[in-house]
Amino acid sequence: MSVLLPFHKSILEKIHDPATSELVLLARGLGLRRIVCKLLQIYDSPNNLVLLVNATQEEEAAIGEELGIMGCRNPGLRIVGFETGRKDRQDLYKKGGLISLTSQIFTVDMLTSDIPTHLITGILIMHAERVTPTSAEAFIVRLYREKNKNGFLKAFSDQPEYITSGMSPLRTIMKELQLRTVHIYPRFHAEIKESLDRKTPDIVELHQDMTEAMSEIHHAIVQCMTTTLSELKRANTMLDLDDLTIDNAYFRSFDMIVRRMLDPVWHKVGPRTKQLVSDLATLRRLLTYLLTYDALAFHAYLETLIAANTTAESGAARQHQSPWMLTDAAHTIFTYAKRRCYVMNPVPKPAPPKPAQVVHEVDEEEAQWALLDELEAEARGESSRDAATSGGKGKETEKAKDGSRKKWLPEGMEPVLEELPKWYLLADILHEIEEEMMRLEPLLTSHSPGTNTVLIMASSLHTSTLIKDFLSTMEPDAPRGSQGRRMMEDKLRLYLWWKGKLSERRAEGKGPIALPKGRDNSSSPAATRGDDGVSEALRRKDKERQERAMNRRRIRGGAPPAAAAAARDRTANEGLPEGEIKKEADDIADFLSSQGVDMETQALAPDTPLFTMDDDFDAHYGLLAPAQTVLVRAYSDDTDDQMLQEIKPRFIVMYEPNLEFIRRIEVYRNSNPGLGVRVYFMMYKLSCEEGKYLTGLRREKESFERLIKERGSMLMPILEDRTSAAGEALIKTISSRIAGGRKDVSTEPARVIVDMREFRSSLPSLLHASGLLVLPVTLTVGDYILTPDICVERKSIPDLVSSFNSGRLYTQCELMSAHYKQPILLIEFEEHKSFSLEAVADVKAYTKTNKYPSKNKGDPRADNASSAAQSIQSKLVLLTLTFPRVRILWSSSPYATAEMFNDLKSQAAQPDPAKAVLVGAEEDPDAGAGVNAAAAELLRTLPGITAKNVKHVMSRVRSVRELCELSMPEVQEILGVEPGKACWEFIHHGERR
Repeated sequence: MSVLLPFHKSILEKIHDPATSELVLLARGLGLRRIVCKLLQIYDSPNNLVLLVNATQEEEAAIGEELGIMGCRNPGLRIVGFETGRKDRQDLYKKGGLISLTSQIFTVDMLTSDIPTHLITGILIMHAERVTPTSAEAFIVRLYREKNKNGFLKAFSDQPEYITSGMSPLRTIMKELQLRTVHIYPRFHAEIKESLDRKTPDIVELHQDMTEAMSEIHHAIVQCMTTTLSELKRANTMLDLDDLTIDNAYFRSFDMIVRRMLDPVWHKVGPRTKQLVSDLATLRRLLTYLLTYDALAFHAYLETLIAANTTAESGAARQHQSPWMLTDAAHTIFTYAKRRCYVMNPVPKPAPPKPAQVVHEVDEEEAQWALLDELEAEARGESSRDAATSGGKGKETEKAKDGSRKKWLPEGMEPVLEELPKWYLLADILHEIEEEMMRLEPLLTSHSPGTNTVLIMASSLHTSTLIKDFLSTMEPDAPRGSQGRRMMEDKLRLYLWWKGKLSERRAEGKGPIALPKGRDNSSSPAATRGDDGVSEALRRKDKERQERAMNRRRIRGGAPPAAAAAARDRTANEGLPEGEIKKEADDIADFLSSQGVDMETQALAPDTPLFTMDDDFDAHYGLLAPAQTVLVRAYSDDTDDQMLQEIKPRFIVMYEPNLEFIRRIEVYRNSNPGLGVRVYFMMYKLSCEEGKYLTGLRREKESFERLIKERGSMLMPILEDRTSAAGEALIKTISSRIAGGRKDVSTEPARVIVDMREFRSSLPSLLHASGLLVLPVTLTVGDYILTPDICVERKSIPDLVSSFNSGRLYTQCELMSAHYKQPILLIEFEEHKSFSLEAVADVKAYTKTNKYPSKNKGDPRADNASSAAQSIQSKLVLLTLTFPRVRILWSSSPYATAEMFNDLKSQAAQPDPAKAVLVGAEEDPDAGAGVNAAAAELLRTLPGITAKNVKHVMSRVRSVRELCELSMPEVQEILGVEPGKACWEFIHHGERR
């Protein structure tokens, strides 16, 4: 069980009172989950109903496990998911206790009164930094406070950097959560500082220099990023892009920041700006990969970037290439990346016949030396192989070097295989830890806290796997920088096979494949073993791409394919090293084919010996002593606190810097008195790793200072009382045109019927905030029912595209037209994004493309170019021609949609939820009682029959046989024109007519 430190107890004393509601902001890594679990333990009682909202599935599982350890087992934290039925949820709520549920389920249950809102003791909201005026949490708090004024609400967050955007972001969160108290606890808080500074872990900082090649590549990447940023600012002078700096570019959120700044004008920016934004993300990844990937994987990734930059997916040359790849800095990146892996020397031509005598003499002399070495070795009792290895006379000749050369290496290739500097530093650290364990062994007793398990923490699963491979194949006696030579040679062999495969696929007109991860990647051989594992659709696509490539060569001007390829290679060599890469890949492919062996099997086959029952069982499956165990793990969330408490390591190696894990170690050290902890903190000098760590530290400090300053000058919002909403709605229904203002108009409050699935969006929350009564039901036709005659189908832009592609929108419009007088299709855009269906640049490209029509009518690319730019508009036109009564509403944001719905509902009758549920479904509620489930499942698999119209079909035909015997007009009468035709043709496909 996690121990509470003095500052944890201080926080709990301030917030545990159920009569108060507050927001708690805590620095990451200081044990927020401990506080939440202790709070839930305090409130655990059948007489209380405490709800945990907005926790992820991993957090729910971890909190439930922690509560079980703390003694809250009967019944503990119960998790409500989408698979939990309505009746089961109602029973859970009545029993009380601790319940975790999603925002969507909580909202629907409060609107349908399945949960007794007035009996809720309190709500705990996780990740309060995500709360916005349109979020589901704001909707929950509004519904909660309408019926429950006394229950508490406590919100938690450990991400202060996210509470920075907009005017008064802290005030916005507190207003939406209807809170008036906030507690802010940064690392420099007096109570936290006092608690954690009592016992500090022994930290050994190791700043490792990068190799010369890595340093050159790093400086070149930063130079490319600086150039790309300046180009982006120069191309968009009307925007305020001062926040785009190299320091911010280290973080993954940088891509989102750039996109958020450009979103309002995204339809106006040209393809060059879009390419620059994409390049920034690529360069940021390169900075990270330089320090985490091995030299061969990094070089392979660069080669795929070059290939993707010059050739589009269709096989044509890319129009908008990355500008950074044409700079001198990019040439430096590619040159040094290759030099880290291997050097290609020119293969010497065969010697002329004249000096053959000399060569023979040299060979004879070398043979004599070899014979002498062998005789000396026999005299010493050694084998000839040991003599060759030791080099008896210390004479290293060229022939000895050739003898140690691997047979699978192509001629002229000299492997360099530069290892990451942290690898041999890690080996030194483990050696030092082993010596320290031996020194401390006599001083420790069985009662001494902690274990000798060595914990190595890395930033990602990929890095953890690489460390594991290095440690398992490391040669301890090898000199520094070559301890991982065996692993790197295996990776080089895999890389050579990959290069040869690239050349083969390019000759066949296929696209490139990814470099397999390693020997344990079981999916790589199947994915790359020719055409055996490729589906028929992919084969057809490759064939079409190859034909398009041949057609393109003929169109572009009469040159034979070989000449066109040579010209393209010459062009590539002038700007990018793509021609050199292709030539090298072809040479490697020729060499591998001459070997006459299956390189794939050798490169990917694991060399682990098989376990047999004759071996010692304990050697393979016995328990290891903690001193012999090295645990490699990636950084995680608050689960790391529990992991530290379970393993209790004395030695921790931080392979990469991580701010929050340092704090977790501080909390862990102070939670275990008497336990000595040594931490090895590894960091590359003058690298993006160091810059990212220091910038993250500064950003968190500035965020907390900004929040503290805002709290000191914040105007507290006056929370409005929403109980008068029904009265206001009643006043709105009074017609002032009738003398005396008599209530001759309907006195019902305005309401909207909303489909259950729509509660994933923010629109129901805004409709409720505008004063409408929201009724959640499961609708068969439409998403929103505004009046008895108006039905609305809402589509976001991605949903609109997918609905057109799948044909689902056609069926939906057909059902709406059949059952409602005024069917409406609502196309809703996102707030703060461009209110434009298509980018202006794409339309320009469309006009340029069709200025000169293609002479080759069989080229499918010409059809794609002519239809892709205006496909959505043309489909919308066809939709309105097919269904003339369907009206299309364009909304710039959910706020605009809420205003439109209020205008459409003015002076109109209110919809009936009971009738809305039955529309499009079977009228008789008991109709499904005697239905054959297997036959109903079979019906759903037929084209044209969906979950929304399957009951309608079952009411019209008595069996599947009867449906099969119907004619096409009869099926179309039931399903509609297009769905009926698709269903009938599917059933009668292949019949003789």
